[in-house]
Amino acid sequence: MLMSNTDRPARLHYMANGFRVLVPGGHVTCAISGVPIALDDLRYWSVARQEAYASAELALEVEGRK
Repeated sequence: MLMSNTDRPARLHYMANGFRVLVPGGHVTCAISGVPIALDDLRYWSVARQEAYASAELALEVEGRK
């Protein structure tokens, strides 16, 4: 059975004003919580760390760890 692109995780390159899809997929995984984030819902990421976050609170939590 073939998997559709929405069933598997995407691989992205995060940039300051957006992201580029390197490997097609329907979601990415939050680096902190591990929950899947649909690409249409992805709003928070770190360019320096190249990782995605499910919420602003989680993104701020990572920044506070410096």
